[in-house]
Amino acid sequence: MNLRSILETCLYADDLAEAEAFYTRLLGLEPLAVEPGKFVFYRLDGAMLLIFDAHESAHNDEVPPHGATGPSHVCFRVEPAEIPGWKLRLAEIEIPLEMEHIWPNGAHSLYFRDPAGNSLEIAPWSLWEKFKEA
Repeated sequence: MNLRSILETCLYADDLAEAEAFYTRLLGLEPLAVEPGKFVFYRLDGAMLLIFDAHESAHNDEVPPHGATGPSHVCFRVEPAEIPGWKLRLAEIEIPLEMEHIWPNGAHSLYFRDPAGNSLEIAPWSLWEKFKEA
């Protein structure tokens, strides 16, 4: 019995309508579920991206309360050959690139921010290749 992957990743935003517009544009997907003032959910390939209003999540009575303050970080996994296309796509949809980084192993990361200030990254799995399983 092992935990092998992440089912959900949560980010927090004060303005969920702004977050929804941003992530719909970035992902090219419509939200799976929206409850105005509470959350916006997106289904990705094998995982969920959940964006909550931190204040509302801290006062939830259906599941244990949760929330965070300040910017968080999420990295979206892509194939190495897709990085140049994503760099162009970010420019086309007017999302400023904060940093482009080439790691010592040659992996390529793109960093940018969402409207809530969360740090978002696009990178290939090869970023973690030096930690291969034995």
